[in-house]
Amino acid sequence: MNQTNFKALLPEGKQKRALLSVKDEYQFDFLELAEDYKEREMELALVKNIRRFLIEMGGDFTFIANQYRLEINGEEFFIDMLLYHRKLKSLVAIELKTGKFKPEYAGKMQFYLSVLDDKIKHEDEGPSIGIIICRTKDRMLVEYTLKTVNSPIGIASYEVTKSLRGRMKQYLPSPKELEQKLLHFIEAIQSKR
Repeated sequence: MNQTNFKALLPEGKQKRALLSVKDEYQFDFLELAEDYKEREMELALVKNIRRFLIEMGGDFTFIANQYRLEINGEEFFIDMLLYHRKLKSLVAIELKTGKFKPEYAGKMQFYLSVLDDKIKHEDEGPSIGIIICRTKDRMLVEYTLKTVNSPIGIASYEVTKSLRGRMKQYLPSPKELEQKLLHFIEAIQSKR
């Protein structure tokens, strides 16, 4: 079950759709990352694979930008990724974290959502929504964090281990090479009969 505070903070008509737009865990098995990667590397890999990322996020998301710049009194802030949910008619700020969830991430996201709502969203759009995607999360810690947050935020984890990481791929044959070797093996067996 996903962890959000949407029921308490979104209008009743948007709660269900918003809840469906956030998964508890995302599968980013299409990313080819080294064993020890940084948040920026993960972000760039997701942008490089934006189509697959949007499919994993679920239907109705569109990509606006990565490193979306906000300026307040001459100071710059950057949202890792900014999406738009067509059915909710809401901006969706994505923060990527390569480690375990920390409560302070919610404060940063709440700030981003306040600025988006005040300066970026259009009048006919719904409230901006935040999704913090961390490598891991402690469900109890997330629950306590979301109790006092007054912006709609969902917190999810992600998995990348299903894919062969870049360094390991170089030691294995490509699918085409594997197919060729299997054909040669089958031909060799059949010729011995």
